[in-house]
Amino acid sequence: MAFILIFGISGLGLVAALYLSTRIMKEDTGTKEMQAISNAIKEGAEAFLRRMNKTIASLSVVVAVMLFLFYTKYKDVDLAWKVTLGFLLGAASSALAGFIGMYVSIRTNIRTAAAARTSLDKALRIALRGGAVSGLAVVAMSLLGVTGLFVLFGGRWESDPSTLAHIALQVVGYGFGASFVALFAQLGGGIFTKAADVGADLVGKVEAGIPEDDPRNPAVIADLVGDNVGDCAGRGADLFESTAAENVGAMVLGAFLAQKNPALGVGVVFFPLVARSFGIIASLIGIFFVKMKNESDDPMKALNRGYYITTFFACIGFWIAVEWLIPFEGRYWFLASGIVGVITSFVFVWITQYYTEYKYRPVRSIADACVTGPATNIITGFAVGLECTAPPVITISLAIYISFWLGERALPGGGLYGTAVATMGMLSTAAYILAMDTFGPITDNAGGIIEMSGQPEEIRKRTDRLDSVGNTTKALTKGYAIGSAALAAFLLFSAYMDEVTVLIGHEFRSVDLAKIPVFIGGLLGAGLVFLFSAFAIKAVGKVAQYIIVEVRRQFRADPGIMAGTSKPDYGKCVDIVTLGALKAMVLPGILAVCVPVAVGLLFKHSGPEGSGIGAEAVAALLMVGTITGILMATLMNNGGGAWDNAKKYIETGVHGGKRSEAHKAAVVGDTVGDPFKDTAGPSLHVLIKLLSTITLLMAPLFI
Repeated sequence: MAFILIFGISGLGLVAALYLSTRIMKEDTGTKEMQAISNAIKEGAEAFLRRMNKTIASLSVVVAVMLFLFYTKYKDVDLAWKVTLGFLLGAASSALAGFIGMYVSIRTNIRTAAAARTSLDKALRIALRGGAVSGLAVVAMSLLGVTGLFVLFGGRWESDPSTLAHIALQVVGYGFGASFVALFAQLGGGIFTKAADVGADLVGKVEAGIPEDDPRNPAVIADLVGDNVGDCAGRGADLFESTAAENVGAMVLGAFLAQKNPALGVGVVFFPLVARSFGIIASLIGIFFVKMKNESDDPMKALNRGYYITTFFACIGFWIAVEWLIPFEGRYWFLASGIVGVITSFVFVWITQYYTEYKYRPVRSIADACVTGPATNIITGFAVGLECTAPPVITISLAIYISFWLGERALPGGGLYGTAVATMGMLSTAAYILAMDTFGPITDNAGGIIEMSGQPEEIRKRTDRLDSVGNTTKALTKGYAIGSAALAAFLLFSAYMDEVTVLIGHEFRSVDLAKIPVFIGGLLGAGLVFLFSAFAIKAVGKVAQYIIVEVRRQFRADPGIMAGTSKPDYGKCVDIVTLGALKAMVLPGILAVCVPVAVGLLFKHSGPEGSGIGAEAVAALLMVGTITGILMATLMNNGGGAWDNAKKYIETGVHGGKRSEAHKAAVVGDTVGDPFKDTAGPSLHVLIKLLSTITLLMAPLFI
């Protein structure tokens, strides 16, 4: 019955995504001028994604062969093909999730722009439903993939818990494949989007003094393309791997819990999948409730209304799943753990909103600092980024502690499963959150199309309102992603400890940093986060330099561009960013995969036989790397968002408005924050979960 429900609701999610996509494609596509710009964005985005996926496919094949050889040597051929098949399917599904997100977004932008000519409410609904196609498809495909593999590998309701635990660990390959592709997709897309954005802003706004999305800027199409390949394709792959990895991790913990408590039954193993299924229905309901009452209504209020409705129905779904699958007296403690996860997501959204919206103190303090120049702007912005790490740390700590305590109240040894249920609660609204995230680049592109096609000022004001809301939703979803990554990393870390316990034959519950190999492992985990971030940020700077040189060259070579009598060579800038991003994404991606494996192999023989010292060193790397990654990602995401909105705050007319000295300083701060919030920060979410899945998958190698 559980499998029928999961497959049925997942299928419903895909049908709903197809229905929304079909409805959107029937909408008006505007004027010929608007269509020409949209087509240029579409061609550039599709060309980049094709080339990026070829690169990722080649790397995936190499890793798949290595996985097969490793498991053939250390385990058996049957397990080798299952893990390898899971990895390849996870990689392919993650790439497909990214493609779906981008495919719809580059066709929704023109329709949102066309709708904005007549109605702000219609433009809002088209943009959100375009994002919902991606959100529903990603969550549904994740469920289908994990459940389908579980059934293919022999998972049945009547199976005993030890068999289910063994099968769940085999499915970890699917999560690793999804994480592997998501890392490169997020890196490649993030480098592309921010290199183009930085290059376009510094030469266009600061040097030439022309507005954002001005058709005279040769890098403007590359910038608009980047919104799609970074925020749609990259984020789609990112959240796909989040849901896949967390489903698998929760199933592993549920299976081990059922082994220790036979009376509990196997419902705890399937609970994560069923709860996630109900989340699809909740998100679908919330999406259809989003509308504006009148033109003066706040678009953000309409989106928040949908989020609250989604959350309400997700909680009802959670209650149904608990009543059905965890039928014992303490089940309501687990329900309370799920509610803790839901509350945590709200708190993360609020914290991110406080640090990134210009109606609050942090962003206004950065805008005030712009009056005295770029240096004070950057100092204040970095200080805000450092400050904003404290509230999320407190929130994560409370969520883990309370959910663990509630799990222990449910039954002895159930603390970790309580944390897993909290993670499921936080991710129960994932489809709606991804819809809001994709809403951002769609409205950004719509504003660019309106600006470049010379539409009247009142229409641009409408798209500006949506664009401003889109910037907020992108920031909010990054905060949500960090929170879910933190809880999920703890969940997967606990699953890793359980797996090592089985492999070494005795309890493995502590990581002793007083041991030299273990301390070194932890130190390398922290260092990996910093080095990975450095490579990602440096890549943006390097590729942006190429764009700046090219834009300046075109301005010098053809004065008619600035006069508006000649058309810039947009394609040249798109090609430069494409090549630069594809080259730059490989090194940090390979580094993230190789370091944990190298640490495990290096220290494998450092202790007595059966001590598991190699696995313990990797556990330290995973633990310290996760903590460092959460802090760094929070700093970068919120700091970068605050710099961006400080610029937008000044553009409302504060401190002299556009083209003032304060505005120029704000643009400099925004360009510093760009690779923080859209390249390194989001990539660290994926890095955290990649470390968890690869260590879980490769644990036998470290014993």
